[in-house]
Amino acid sequence: MPVKTQAIGKSYEPAQYAVGREKIREYAHAVGETNPLHLDVDAARAAGYADVVAPPMFAAVYSVPSLGPSLFDPEIELNIMMMVHGSQEFEWGELVVAGDEISTMASVKDISERDGRGYYVFESVSTNQRGEQVCRGTWTNIVRGV
Repeated sequence: MPVKTQAIGKSYEPAQYAVGREKIREYAHAVGETNPLHLDVDAARAAGYADVVAPPMFAAVYSVPSLGPSLFDPEIELNIMMMVHGSQEFEWGELVVAGDEISTMASVKDISERDGRGYYVFESVSTNQRGEQVCRGTWTNIVRGV
């Protein structure tokens, strides 16, 4: 069955995420991060930040919830049972610190078919409470047997 491309350009309601100090610390410990900016409030403040700074890949924590509606959108007809993660790319902007309120909007960037596989490319754009872009993500999922 060929992939459906009519959803290209479609956007979804933004997902909201309140960045917590302990969540940043937990994430930093989980990935083996030892930089005190991610763990110690006093070190972060001494460096000029309002609170602990999120490691760059913390972007996955606040971005991924925005992608759920697109993956399960009946208009796209993505077969989640045959899906594999293809790739992800991030472009970072302003640093994320504890206390930030992040809003992430996802959209369908491209849908194509090659060699019996469907390629579903989504984009997420995350901004903080000041409207500054903190991260832009490109997420590619591959569906086998389309």
